[in-house]
Amino acid sequence: MTDQTYRDRLVQDAPFLMGPGRLSEQQVDRIILQLNRYYPQILTDKQAEKFRNPKASLRLRLCDLLSHLQHSGERDCQEFYRALYIHAQTLHSHLPSRQALRPMSFLAGLGLATGLALLLYCCPPDSKGLPGARRILGFSPVIIDRHISRYLLAFLADDLGGF
Repeated sequence: MTDQTYRDRLVQDAPFLMGPGRLSEQQVDRIILQLNRYYPQILTDKQAEKFRNPKASLRLRLCDLLSHLQHSGERDCQEFYRALYIHAQTLHSHLPSRQALRPMSFLAGLGLATGLALLLYCCPPDSKGLPGARRILGFSPVIIDRHISRYLLAFLADDLGGF
C-alpha cells in the first residue's frame, strides 16, 4: 500500500470526496484558488473559473476538478492533497486511502508491545537464564520511535540501576 501513487489515491478517494456534505463550496473554492494561485501550471485562470462557476452544481464542479487532476501529472495530484489538508484537515484524515494504512500501524505497535511484554515476563530482574536480555532491551530504544523510547528508558532505569 505504500507504493500507491497520489493519482491512485485520488481515484480511490474521489467517490468519498464527492459524497454529500463532505466538502463545502467554500472549501472547494479555496482548494481551486490555491492550485490556481500557487501552481498556475496545474490550474490556469480559465480552468479555475470553470471549476468555480456558481451556475454549476458543487458536485459537478468537484467531479470535473477531480477528473482533471486524475488526468494530470502525479505532482498535480500531490498538490491537491496538500491543499485538501490545508483547507479540510478533518476530511483529509478520514480519506479511504489513509484509512488503509492505519490497521498496519496498529498491528505493528501491538506486535512490538507483545514482544516486549514477553521478553520482560520471561526475563525477570532476578533471572539467571538470559542475563544480557535486559541490557539489550535497554539499548533497543535507539531503534524505537522517540515517543515510546523515553517511557521504556524510564521503566528500565529502575531495573538496570541506571544502566
